[in-house]
Amino acid sequence: MRGLLASSIGVTCAAALALPLTSPAVAARPVSPAAVGPAAGAEALGGTQSLPLAPLISRDRTLAPAAEQGLPRRDVRHFSLVGVIWDDPDTVLHGRVQVRTRAAGTDTWSLWQDLETHNDDAADPGTAERTSGRVHGATAPLWVGDSDGVEVRVRAEADRRTEDTARGSRTATTTGPLPAGLRLELVDPGGSAPEPARQDGAAGAPQRAVAPGSAPHSAPRSAPRSAPTADPAEVLAAMDASAANADLADLGATEIPALDRQQTEQELFTLRAGELTGQQRVKPYIGPRPRIVTRHGWGADEGLRERKFVYTKKVKAAFVHHTASGNGYSCTQAASLIRGIYRYHVKSMGWRDIGYNFLVDKCGNIYEGRAGGVAKPVLGAHTLGFNSNSMGIAVLGSFGSKKPPAAVTQAIARLAAWKLGLHGANPKGKTYLKSGGGNLYPKGKKVRLNVISGHRDGFATECPGWQLYRKLGSTRTTAARLQGR
Repeated sequence: MRGLLASSIGVTCAAALALPLTSPAVAARPVSPAAVGPAAGAEALGGTQSLPLAPLISRDRTLAPAAEQGLPRRDVRHFSLVGVIWDDPDTVLHGRVQVRTRAAGTDTWSLWQDLETHNDDAADPGTAERTSGRVHGATAPLWVGDSDGVEVRVRAEADRRTEDTARGSRTATTTGPLPAGLRLELVDPGGSAPEPARQDGAAGAPQRAVAPGSAPHSAPRSAPRSAPTADPAEVLAAMDASAANADLADLGATEIPALDRQQTEQELFTLRAGELTGQQRVKPYIGPRPRIVTRHGWGADEGLRERKFVYTKKVKAAFVHHTASGNGYSCTQAASLIRGIYRYHVKSMGWRDIGYNFLVDKCGNIYEGRAGGVAKPVLGAHTLGFNSNSMGIAVLGSFGSKKPPAAVTQAIARLAAWKLGLHGANPKGKTYLKSGGGNLYPKGKKVRLNVISGHRDGFATECPGWQLYRKLGSTRTTAARLQGR
């Protein structure tokens, strides 16, 4: 597997080369840096507190002194997302990670909450992103809402076994070491993003419009924060991210609007004119383009990520994930949650950008993930071993026991029908992908997978949660119907 590295797109060049479309999608126009810079009135773009964990005094005398680490209750700066990281990304944390937090401005502490310790979303082995030297092992992040107090404990998994001795059998308990360099990451996702105009009007979309970028904080902050002054490099990065979608929407747009089937087919002939198969020219099986909130729409701080975009050859499959970040967010907080995950992926875990290509909230809103253009085959870091020639769609939440709302599965189907249709893929079909190496398939093995698969199909994990995974059959059927199959 080898990704194709493309240089960042300068906005002047992109605007000059963009061609008008026959669909309502508007052509790119020259735009001032202010149009793609931080939103007017936005708060500071957030930050991360990284606190080293220390051994705790355990009441369980069978545990070794280093088998339980954490932090006692303490006051901290405001944060809304929490996770634990460690030095070696190839080391597995065998144990339990729990946190409890205090709601900002109150004396109310939450119950202990578990963090998912097996965070299996990652770049492929041997890629530049994986071998950068910046990557850490990590739990999944947990959304806790605006908080200013925290307590954490990490406890190694105890291995109990029966041993035979001269005096009979006895139970021996041992614990393996916890990973080195455990740190608590407290993420403040920053202020609100601009509010997109409306919800997708496609069939099956939620009826109630939501504001994905609304401010997440219910409790007042201790002091107001001024709007940031845009760094020139950050402005250029924001221009690049927006210019990557210049064939679909205005530069600086907060959303890419939905199209009907005829408009989508016209757009397909424009976007991929020289790459379409004979079958696609005669019968372009593609679903209507859904409304997608852009990175500018959810308030991405483009100064965090690497400037260059990396592409794979095509999109043959879609892997469905859940973020395992809990379901305690409202849809008005979804943009804030995405900003938190983005910052956690880049600043805490050491990735070049957010790992997923797309995200979906529980109201069915679709969001652009990794930068590079929603219609392009952007190489993600979502399914270890199978990031090449695929895309990752992550649903915000945890769906092991919680059933996903119908709006979620409908949104996945609409997105897959469109994006897979750009590359001629049948959502109900099968395809072959070559493994880049993982815990299910060795590197180099060609694996036959569903075109719409769950994360667990390519890697031994519980993701995307059983309740979401069991819905993939009907999602495939819906997506194929939307393509006109």
